Amino acid sequence: MLRALVTGAALLASLVAGVPAQAKPVPTPDDLMTIDVVNANGSGCPAGSTKIAVAPDNTAFTVTYSKYLAQAGPKASPIDFRKNCQLALSIKVPNGFTFAIASADYRGFASLARGAWAQSSANYYFQGHTRTTRNEHTFRGPYDDDWQRTDTLAITAMSFLGCNERRNLNINTDLRVNRGSSSRSETNFISMDSTDSAISTVYRVAWKKC
Repeated sequence: MLRALVTGAALLASLVAGVPAQAKPVPTPDDLMTIDVVNANGSGCPAGSTKIAVAPDNTAFTVTYSKYLAQAGPKASPIDFRKNCQLALSIKVPNGFTFAIASADYRGFASLARGAWAQSSANYYFQGHTRTTRNEHTFRGPYDDDWQRTDTLAITAMSFLGCNERRNLNINTDLRVNRGSSSRSETNFISMDSTDSAISTVYRVAWKKC
């Protein structure tokens, strides 16, 4: 079992700086949430390669990956074309509050020759809840650059954890590469560096008083 108790970190300074002041939800609890990584399974997040930190203003948390890379080509094994990570997070929120995920930013780097393509996907849900949200993003070659994509949930799609419930938040992500019509001599890849899950920036209702 991985365990990472977090209390705010300089790692998120740049993320917090980029959130406009008017996007801060009302109310926001004064005490910080804490996060335990109950489980981390998948070829994209081997043991010791994932870290989590909570923003100092309690509006977001970041999951950082160091070995999340999918690739296809002569330098890759046959199973490297797809990598995935399934995180189970135990999130303790301050008394009197509950929360929902409002948006998530994903970023990394991709190198794709003409004719190749890659895809990132994610879904997140509370343990035992039937409502899930899945988002997919496709990248087509030629492409050789950083990438960033944001999943934004409509109010009707947001799932709040019940007040006083203790359920894990599951975050499942997936990267895959397809050589397509590109040359067999080319190695194509896509990596994910971090997942910034913003709990406030879109609809201002992600924190809710019980």
